[in-house]
Amino acid sequence: MFYCPENNNNNSYSLYRENPMTSYFRILHSSPKSPAVDVYINDILKFKNLTYGAFTDYVEVMTGDYNVKLFATGTKTSPVLNKNIFIPPEKIYTACAIGLLPNIDLLLVLEPKVIRPSNKVYIKFAHLSPNSGAVDIALPDGKILFRNIKYKQFTDYIEVSSGTYTLEVRPTGTKTIALYVPNIRLKPQRFYTVYAVGLANDRPRLQALIPLDGSSYLDFRN
Repeated sequence: MFYCPENNNNNSYSLYRENPMTSYFRILHSSPKSPAVDVYINDILKFKNLTYGAFTDYVEVMTGDYNVKLFATGTKTSPVLNKNIFIPPEKIYTACAIGLLPNIDLLLVLEPKVIRPSNKVYIKFAHLSPNSGAVDIALPDGKILFRNIKYKQFTDYIEVSSGTYTLEVRPTGTKTIALYVPNIRLKPQRFYTVYAVGLANDRPRLQALIPLDGSSYLDFRN
């Protein structure tokens, strides 16, 4: 599904001389205590009633500038978020609505494309909990997969063997378990991001969202 990016250049001839390169992005509602929202891209309603913790489908777009507005579901005045973003060519992103009202922002989490993936699993971590400090992501045996990840930070993919995993999210440098995530089944040649969302010592509580990333199945077309 295409959207024409905003263009402030009055000379539109150059747009038609070039072969536009496509990219993809989706929206994640990860703003705690915020209402369900309707998603507008370049003032076109694309997704209705996106609830906290949910993802939209990916949208295929040409490289360029886009405006994203989020309105409380069923309304069309006073958006809870109004953000301009730039999407480079041949990239995949999850655009995460983060923070607490009235200061919601949009964080673009890149999903890098691996040209020749091995038979391993590709996994990374994104810290989206606004009141949590830096964390380490560890296995129960003590092995640390990701270290000292702060709010709004996300890692690159690492390779791990396929199988079933349990992850522990710990305040950096400690063995205290802030979030326990058991029985995650990871399949070979798949890409996953572990999104830590929610609030420490408050509601909604900390939780992990582990979707299949678009890098697992999306193709680019010129």
